[in-house]
Amino acid sequence: MNWSKAIIAGLVGGVVNAIYSFVMHGVIMANTYQKYTPEVFREGGNMMWFIILPIVIGMAGALVFAKTRAAWSTGLQGGATFGFWIGVIEFFTNFYSPLIYAGYPYYLTWCTGGIALIGWVVTGAAISAMYKTS
Repeated sequence: MNWSKAIIAGLVGGVVNAIYSFVMHGVIMANTYQKYTPEVFREGGNMMWFIILPIVIGMAGALVFAKTRAAWSTGLQGGATFGFWIGVIEFFTNFYSPLIYAGYPYYLTWCTGGIALIGWVVTGAAISAMYKTS
């Protein structure tokens, strides 16, 4: 595993994930989330975490991708496949939300799960594009 390539791929994947998440959650789903703000979501959080966490998660994903690189096909398809399987895991973790947060609508679990799954496919493809084996 080439550590420097993995870290750079993770940084790029994380930035791609942060941009994707902003578009999906901050623009497309913003009105839906506003309906549930007083009951489920709170306002006033530090927005810097919405930039830092996707980058950290992208770096962790890139390290896992680099360690398991031989299991995935080459090119964007291999990264997208990797991202799909990581996204499936994150998709199902979204089903804890209605169990934990009072007032969290069940249909929103499917929305956020789908957004997460697609986000990981895109992030995995970006990581794969940056982490090319020599």
